[in-house]
Amino acid sequence: MNVPFVVPFYGAIFALIYIGLTIRVIMLRNTTHVSLGNGGDPVLERAIRIHANFIEYVPLALILLTAMEMQRRSIYVLHILCLLLLLGRICHFFALSRENTVNALRGAGVMLTVLVLAVAAIILIIDFFRILPTT
Repeated sequence: MNVPFVVPFYGAIFALIYIGLTIRVIMLRNTTHVSLGNGGDPVLERAIRIHANFIEYVPLALILLTAMEMQRRSIYVLHILCLLLLLGRICHFFALSRENTVNALRGAGVMLTVLVLAVAAIILIIDFFRILPTT
């Protein structure tokens, strides 16, 4: 029996979210008639930052999580980390979509995203030293 890979499943979900964020920015650009930058429109500016922040963090997290999966890490650990990343990105979206972007939801989104990056990085570093030859 073949066991499905975990990270590609979540990668596909993140790709669909990214497409949604892209379409949102495009629609706002069409509405505001701003083709470059934000034109001083705060709603467009927030949408651009949500879109940009997503693409700044998610690919690196997916690379680290894929490396963990390639090392045959527990699918439960992978599911937990992927779900935390997903929850973090959802929190970040809702937090920055508000007019007042200083809120607990934004902090939660950032913390969950950084937590996933840190845990994955630490696990991979420990695994690297664990498999080094001792000769």
